[in-house]
Amino acid sequence: MSLPALPEPSAEARAHSQRLSELIRGQIRASGGALPFSRYMEFALYAPGLGYYSAGARKFGADGDFVTAPELGPSFAQCISESVAPLLRQLGEGSVFFELGGGSGAFAEAALRHLAEIDALPSRYELLEPSADLRERQRERLQSALPPDLFARCHWRDGPPEQPWRGVLFANEVLDALPTPRFVVHDGEVFEETVVLAADDSFLRVDQPADALLHSAVRHVERDVEAPFAEGYRSEVLPQLPYWIQAVGGLIAEGAMLFVDYGYPRREYYLPERRDGTLVCHYRHRAHNDPFFLPGLQDLTAFVDFTALAEAGVHAGFELAGYCSQASFLIGNGLASRLEAIETVGDEVERYRRHQEVKRLTLPGEMGERFQVMGFQRGVDLRERFRLGDLTRRL
Repeated sequence: MSLPALPEPSAEARAHSQRLSELIRGQIRASGGALPFSRYMEFALYAPGLGYYSAGARKFGADGDFVTAPELGPSFAQCISESVAPLLRQLGEGSVFFELGGGSGAFAEAALRHLAEIDALPSRYELLEPSADLRERQRERLQSALPPDLFARCHWRDGPPEQPWRGVLFANEVLDALPTPRFVVHDGEVFEETVVLAADDSFLRVDQPADALLHSAVRHVERDVEAPFAEGYRSEVLPQLPYWIQAVGGLIAEGAMLFVDYGYPRREYYLPERRDGTLVCHYRHRAHNDPFFLPGLQDLTAFVDFTALAEAGVHAGFELAGYCSQASFLIGNGLASRLEAIETVGDEVERYRRHQEVKRLTLPGEMGERFQVMGFQRGVDLRERFRLGDLTRRL
């Protein structure tokens, strides 16, 4: 993907990016002159006060850099709520709905309203949000939009629960923003992509021999797809994913995990023609492939290997409940009822907007097929929620 013409940032935004760039340059020098790409991505997204998700710029919606499903309207959150409502009713008092990365708060607002309507409210709605700015925006939105009894159930966390708990862990477009190592194969050997400084202090990507963890992860993928990577093949792999899953969900004593993201099963992720990986940068609703463009002002993402996610969930002691496209999941969990409700909207403009929302969520050329849903269960049964369009055979 070539670099398109991108909007010019304000002087203030450019200065912000320059401060983050200097921080990263200092990290490169402190690391002996080379920083693994995953560490560069971590600083670019999460450096306190400066990273893309840690600073104050708007990310979501028409005024940001991309639009997520909850920003389109309430239908997405309502269908997700329908899918977990039986589980929350079963768990009863003390149940928790735990959302990773609450975005603008749009999902929490719509989910809590709908769970109240269908008598399936959790005792607590917890949000793990690393950005202090986003956390405050979420708090303001939910406090002004929700009745006091619903807002009282909202709690913000700095990290995953530290004691066993019962409920649902939900993550929409979180896995794609995990800092990922990038690898490349040269002469049959595995190398890691690193970031160094050029003579003019600009960022430059250089390949260095991979450590044992990355080397093992790449060889595992090759064994699974039953073919070695070709010379020069470059992509992403997340050897730390099992540890991350264990950290965020390992203490679920009874409940489920639900992940929604864009990605592929492993054999499709590592197709020969996808030889430069899946890394994508988002800036002002434009996608490009330069991770060094204005650090801190753009999102960096990589597609999800859903086979790796399935392996990580099972390794953490969960049972795979199902895997399907977002369109299939929403249709199987109450989308028809949402469409019926939209037809009753009196305002013609709003009714049209809501129809467009459903189209974007479900059409193959929009989010319907590109985004996929994977669920895990422990002590509960979520399999019925994946009854349409099961894709587990492709994992």
